[in-house]
Amino acid sequence: MTGDPRARAAGPLLLGVRHHGPGSARAVRAALEACPPRVVLIEGPPEADAIVGLAAEKDMRPPVALLAHAADDPGCAGFWPLAGFSPEWAAIQWALAHEVPVRFIDLPAANSLAMAAKKTPAAEPGQAAEPAPTAAPAPGGPANPPAPADPADQADPGDHAAPVADQAARMRVDPLAVLSEAAGYDDPERWWEDVIEHRGTGGAEAFAAVAEAMEALRAEYGHGGHEDDAVREAHMRLRLREARREFGDEVAVVCGAWHVPALGERTTATADRKLLKGLPKVKAEISWVPWTHRRLARHSGYGAGITSPGWYDHLFHAPDRPVERWLTKVAGLLRDEDFAVSSAHVIEAVRLAETLAALRGRPLAGLAETLDAVRAVMCDGSDVPIALVRDRLVVGDILGEVPESAPAVPLQRDVTRTQRSLRLKPEALERELELDLRKETDAARSRLLHRLRLLGVDWGAPAVSRGSTGTFRETWRLRWEPELAVRVAEAGVWGTTVLSAATAKAETEARSAKGLAEVTELAERCLLAGLSGALPVVMRSLADRAALDADVGHLAQALPALVRSVRYGDVRGTDTAALGEVAVGLAERILVGLPPACVGLDADGAAEMRRHMEAVHRAIALLSETEAAGTETATQPQTDMSTTDMATTETRSAAPGAAPRAADGLRARWAAMLRNLAGRDGTPATPGLIRGRAARLLLDDGRLAEDEAARLLGLALSPGTQPPEAASWIEGFIGGGAGGGMLLVHDERLLGLVDRWLISVPAEAFTDVLPLLRRTFSAYDTGVRRTLGELVRRGPAADGPTGGQGAPAAPGFGPGLDPDRAAAVEPTVRLLLGLDPAPHTNDTMEAAR
Repeated sequence: MTGDPRARAAGPLLLGVRHHGPGSARAVRAALEACPPRVVLIEGPPEADAIVGLAAEKDMRPPVALLAHAADDPGCAGFWPLAGFSPEWAAIQWALAHEVPVRFIDLPAANSLAMAAKKTPAAEPGQAAEPAPTAAPAPGGPANPPAPADPADQADPGDHAAPVADQAARMRVDPLAVLSEAAGYDDPERWWEDVIEHRGTGGAEAFAAVAEAMEALRAEYGHGGHEDDAVREAHMRLRLREARREFGDEVAVVCGAWHVPALGERTTATADRKLLKGLPKVKAEISWVPWTHRRLARHSGYGAGITSPGWYDHLFHAPDRPVERWLTKVAGLLRDEDFAVSSAHVIEAVRLAETLAALRGRPLAGLAETLDAVRAVMCDGSDVPIALVRDRLVVGDILGEVPESAPAVPLQRDVTRTQRSLRLKPEALERELELDLRKETDAARSRLLHRLRLLGVDWGAPAVSRGSTGTFRETWRLRWEPELAVRVAEAGVWGTTVLSAATAKAETEARSAKGLAEVTELAERCLLAGLSGALPVVMRSLADRAALDADVGHLAQALPALVRSVRYGDVRGTDTAALGEVAVGLAERILVGLPPACVGLDADGAAEMRRHMEAVHRAIALLSETEAAGTETATQPQTDMSTTDMATTETRSAAPGAAPRAADGLRARWAAMLRNLAGRDGTPATPGLIRGRAARLLLDDGRLAEDEAARLLGLALSPGTQPPEAASWIEGFIGGGAGGGMLLVHDERLLGLVDRWLISVPAEAFTDVLPLLRRTFSAYDTGVRRTLGELVRRGPAADGPTGGQGAPAAPGFGPGLDPDRAAAVEPTVRLLLGLDPAPHTNDTMEAAR
């Protein structure tokens, strides 16, 4: 290749580029304009020849990527990303605008996918293959290679390969690192920007110099690239020969600079075909998918990525004065984030950036100079706003678009159609979405997100709501990642629509589920996703496993999910009568099996059983409340209700009338079982942790009088109980955060019992008791611990129930109850709690005034 691209006598126009380089893109465009070819050959999978014309559609907006996947295994896939500033994209746009044929000449995706599949461990069934840290291919790189595809694509200073004299070693070399070092630079990125990216609109003459440099490097280091380069370059040469036979030498080739010398090698077609003989092959399908600037960034795991796609996009599209335009854009971002930035800051930042570039000997202020200027002038030396600039502008969250006419699996078309009908636009920037399930559109959005999650397409993730905690509210965090296109393609084996695919997958998972908890969780997900068609299969599987599973722990794990399903069904207007009956049946079996299961447990087993007992306690209470709410709303007049609320109420009232009575009776028998556990003696048969927690649950529910609680605590702390067992009882009774601490704060009888017991613990047993007590009391809030310390320091009040010496009360606490002051605030407290007014309320309020 000569320095003049118009010298046709030298052969085809070989344009060696760096993928995703704006300077290379401008140079390619200038070279094609200077000497128009009859055909443009681009490093990429030949399967894309059929769909490259879509790049001219008005709805196609980069960044986008070619997605190729195996037809029988969509999880085996590869991407060829293209940004608006990629040289390949610039060549495609020029060719389509001038009606010049475009052909891709790299190794077919059918071969590269099969080769990658042999090197990459198979993914678990139902999971899409995750790209390896350097696996996402460069434009023209193989899909999922075990190492980065093109050495010329890599400019990471931390990824250099040391030169070796032994040609047989064929170690991978970073050509940019070698060239930058030869030029006296310590940073390959900075050298490439100075030589290529920061040039104006010219640069065609640089292709000859780059090709000459690559030829010298290949002569010194051998191929030094990826292990598949030989077969890839053989296929490129074959495609180039075909194009020359058809169009002569008026051919332009856009490829990675590393491959340019290989395309000029004097080899025979027979030798190249021999290299390609016997390559593995799969049936591949290809399409366009949206991509993001964030995925182009090297830190995201894309092997041929760049550190600053947003900056490069700006350099490519800025018609003039790129530094001034960039710093103006930075100032706008900072102003939007409430930073005080004026036009004077922009002027000073431009001056400083240009001065820094001159001092550092650079032809144009680069990203480093502009960021230094922003930090010094606009951010007062702080790195916090600089991190914002890097995230929003240097990298960016631009998400590309592809036209509807692009080939896609039927499931992808249904996802796109549903997204548009629900006005849920995929975005690369993470955002929160608040849903009110009483509204039809929000309920449909919730169903879509839950169905996609069930299919493994995690576009949205549930989040904790910062507003209402009602069950009619849902909060989601949405972020569309390009890899989700692979997961949608893989989920296409389940059906052609989101509803049919999610239903089919739920039914399959229900039949193959191994445990009861797994099926109950699946039932909950089916209700959330509105998969009424899958519920019969899930319910049959649930009933079968519930009948056969006798493990109390498994039953306890399954019950909360079932009860949540009943409640969620109420909110979504779903008939959950069958689920309610199964939940009551599970609770009955837990009630019978829990006491024997609590016998003879060690410390770890007791802690696990306590968690099960707490979960079942909450589930039974919730089940009773849900069923009671259903019957209560059925008998109350329906006023001031929306149409959706009335539909929900009608669904609730449709449940059998026996269910509430069964739930209420179950709750009473559950309380009786807890009382039985709490009243057991201190034998080691039932751990103190279980007995203490049972007493605490009864006390919180108002089913255990305070005097009775004090009696049980006194028995547990009696001299006949071993100190470790007593400490375990205390942990069960008052453990679990501030609730137990406030119990001791407001009931000095219990605090006095604990205090006197602790004093009486023998010294030899104290070291065994201390870890348990420390774990219990360390969970309390700082204020609770401080108040308890003050109460213990002053001792019991003189007129308290435990007697003792009179002493000043702890801060904020009086020596006893003041009836007059309590009566003054009683009406206000009743009003806040929504209780009926006490007798003589008006007189009391007048007295308070």
